[in-house]
Amino acid sequence: MPKNVLVAYGSTNGSTAEIAETVAGVLRKEGLTAEARAAGSVPGVASYDAVVVGGGLYAGRWHRDARRFVRRHGEDLAARPLWLFSSGPLDASASERDIPPVPWVQKAVARLDARDHVTFGGCLKEGAKGWVARMIVRQGKGGDYRDFGRIEAWAARIGQELTNG
Repeated sequence: MPKNVLVAYGSTNGSTAEIAETVAGVLRKEGLTAEARAAGSVPGVASYDAVVVGGGLYAGRWHRDARRFVRRHGEDLAARPLWLFSSGPLDASASERDIPPVPWVQKAVARLDARDHVTFGGCLKEGAKGWVARMIVRQGKGGDYRDFGRIEAWAARIGQELTNG
C-alpha cells in the first residue's frame, strides 16, 4: 500500500496551493502520509509512493512551475500512481460540468498514464499578483469559485484507491 504521497502544485496567488493543502489534508485523514509542496521546491519524487500534481490555469496554460515539475520528473512520475488537477475557471462552470484538461495537460495525462485529471474552479481576489489578474479583479470578474466539497470528495477517492489497492 502506498503510504507517502506528494501533492505538488504551481500557484501564483495561493488558490491552487490551498487546493493542494486540502487534498493533502484529506489524504492524511485517509491514513496516508501526505504533504503539499510548491512544485519548484521539490528536488525529486523517489521518496514518494504516489503523486498528485496541480497547476493554476493562466490564459489557457498550466502554471509554469507545474509544467516544469512534470517535465523534470516525468520518468519517475510515470512509474507511480499519479493524479493531476487544474484550477482556474472564474465562474461556476467547473462545478457544473467536467472541464477537460488544457492541451499540454491532456498530453501529460496520456504520456504519464495519470489515473485522473479534474479541473476545479479558481479564485482571484483583491491584491492578486500580475497586471492581468489585477485587471480581472478590477473589472469585477474575480471571486472564489473553488468547491471544497468537490475537492475533498476527489481527494477521498484518491485516498481510498491508495489504501484499498
